[in-house]
Amino acid sequence: MKTIIITGPSGSGKTYLSNKLSKVFENSIVIKTDSYYRDNLFIRILSLFKFDIYDRPLSIKKNEIVNTVNSIYNKDELITFSYYNFNKKESTRSSKAINYKGKNQLIIIEGIFSHCLELNYKDSINIVCKDEKENCLRRRLRRDQLYRGRKSDEVYKKFNKSWYLFNHNIKEFINDYEVTTINTSDKKSSKKLINKLKQIKKNN
Repeated sequence: MKTIIITGPSGSGKTYLSNKLSKVFENSIVIKTDSYYRDNLFIRILSLFKFDIYDRPLSIKKNEIVNTVNSIYNKDELITFSYYNFNKKESTRSSKAINYKGKNQLIIIEGIFSHCLELNYKDSINIVCKDEKENCLRRRLRRDQLYRGRKSDEVYKKFNKSWYLFNHNIKEFINDYEVTTINTSDKKSSKKLINKLKQIKKNN
């Protein structure tokens, strides 16, 4: 089983790419770091003083994500996943039975924090999504207004800060590990990536 890391700034097409890959590589397991936001009292109080707290690695439950990944590699019968409700700011957990027999199976970890976990990135396929800032902002506005109940001025403020934070902390990751950069709006590069992954799966 191979692990794919999909990271990138907010609105760069991470979820779009992970959905596309999960359809091509059947029976794959997708883990969204957005589903592992903290909802305890500490993070709620901190969010009152830092509007961008949810765009920082501090805001997610890293250990839970790593535990979920390890459980999958151990082929546990039931895997515990988290889900975060952005409107209620509440986190829930549920267990799911996994079918480990699918020949195309991949673990796809996607999210703005997927490169900040305590994982073996030397053995994973690391993908960084990119696009023009204006395109990413447009997608972020549509998503946050439709699904997260945020007003446009709040989205602008959060987006600009998260854009800076991501581009600041991704540099070390790119320098330390082998990374493929992709613009998800470019169909040719997406097709090239899928063909590359198919070859890797075939060789494994």
